[in-house]
Amino acid sequence: MPAGRGPARLDTGISIQGEAPYYALGMTAPADSPSKDIVYFPDLPSTRFFAGALALLSVLQYFVAEAAVIGAWTGQQPYSRRTGYISDLGAVGCGGFDGRDVCSPAHVVMNASFVVQGIGMMVGALLLSAVLLCTAARPGVRFTLLPATRIPWAAAIAARAFTAVAGAGTVLVGLVPEDAGSRWHAVGAIMYFAAGALALVVLGWLWLRQTPLGWFILASGLVSLGALITGGVTGMDVPEPGTLERLMGYPITIGAAAVGLVVAQRVGEQRSAVRQARAAAAR
Repeated sequence: MPAGRGPARLDTGISIQGEAPYYALGMTAPADSPSKDIVYFPDLPSTRFFAGALALLSVLQYFVAEAAVIGAWTGQQPYSRRTGYISDLGAVGCGGFDGRDVCSPAHVVMNASFVVQGIGMMVGALLLSAVLLCTAARPGVRFTLLPATRIPWAAAIAARAFTAVAGAGTVLVGLVPEDAGSRWHAVGAIMYFAAGALALVVLGWLWLRQTPLGWFILASGLVSLGALITGGVTGMDVPEPGTLERLMGYPITIGAAAVGLVVAQRVGEQRSAVRQARAAAAR
């Protein structure tokens, strides 16, 4: 048994760290539960999961960057979040673009923020395993029996995949500004809005009975998805296109950060429990 994996005992539940199994103290499974019905619950104190949670929380830097770039705006008309498109803040040139006057001297900051946000989402999707997402929002969980269906597993896997796609999309948005003459900017934006909204809807549904934030995450996804559909139907020809676009994007950023907060809190609780158990054992 490798060091740090804990004692191998038959009366404990089974957990995983990475892909390798280990046995955790205090995780006792019912004696009549067949091993095939045990969910392999992740080692929550793992640095991997804490890093994944922080990666999702890092998306909040977007709001700071956006405010700074708006403050540096030098267009003929002041920038308005109600009427101005988010991508206008990342436009490289100054002048008319698609019927709008655009001039964003701090466009590098905005585009860098898009890239950082996307990387944060992709890293979070990579590090937070599907097993973790199935049960991490449930306080005090040590183990759980395998659900009657595979739906929770499929939902968690889908949430990770959608989050990664959304992250890749916003990286594209940052690397290819709207006035670069490429369709990839629009493709990236659609990837971000659609996949990001679906990730929150799926994960929010999965967490409904695990944490009150499940409702908030689900609502964030539904608001974003509803705004995206409205934008598609109207072609963004609405009185306040900036508001509509932010109803697509802001809930994704906030919802992803909420997911990171839930996981970080659970990881912190488990780390504290492990430290207390080790201190008690050392006495």
